Amino acid sequence: MMPCAWSKEATAWAAAHPKYNVGVHLTLTSEWRQYKWGPVTREGGISSLIDGEGYFPRSDLEVEQHADPAEVRKELTAQIELALRMGLDPTHLDNHMGSVYGLQTGRDFLDIVFDLCVQYGPPFRLPRHAAEKDLSPELLSKAERLAAQADAKGIVILDYLLGPPFELDEGETYETFRGRMADLLRSLRPGVTELIIHPSYVTDELKAINPHWMKRGMEFEVFRDPFIQGVIVSEEIRMIRWSDLRDLQRRMS
Repeated sequence: MMPCAWSKEATAWAAAHPKYNVGVHLTLTSEWRQYKWGPVTREGGISSLIDGEGYFPRSDLEVEQHADPAEVRKELTAQIELALRMGLDPTHLDNHMGSVYGLQTGRDFLDIVFDLCVQYGPPFRLPRHAAEKDLSPELLSKAERLAAQADAKGIVILDYLLGPPFELDEGETYETFRGRMADLLRSLRPGVTELIIHPSYVTDELKAINPHWMKRGMEFEVFRDPFIQGVIVSEEIRMIRWSDLRDLQRRMS
């Protein structure tokens, strides 16, 4: 997330360790009340993307309602260009909080993102098959059209996008979370699936920012757990990297 604190250090580390896959998490929202960030564009001209204090808005709904497409393009391009200037070769692009997908009002900015994928060469986190329980028939139809547009532009996308709930459920323990993760892994269908988690060291800073810090700690441990590693083996799940998809896209171009 290029607009965030310590992004310079994180990007420098990623550039120095290219064997680890790191993408640019395109950011137009800043959701925490006391921990904020704003655009990387410094010369102005992006007033539709910021609140009265100069930060990004808290919700993707506000982005969909107020963002000017030209300003979205300007800021997202600036985020990628900043990462490149710092030496990063992004393995992929994805999006913070779904602010470019149009999930709230149907007003999306994916044509801009697709242009950036073509221009810079990374694949994009867009599922070919949306979860029917989460989307209306209209949005399911739109998801199919968007996947076809990505294909036509030579952009490699996912087949499925899954993840456990972001919040810590009432009464949830590491053991129950691990069991649900195992069930999720056993339910995977053929194709390329991204499984989103938010693994973190549990620090005083994390506790101050995120009320679900305990869940972040669970997610840090779960894929290091021998039980989950055994499920991956028994289910014959093949672990791949975003760089594999990036290299495929570049070969296709």
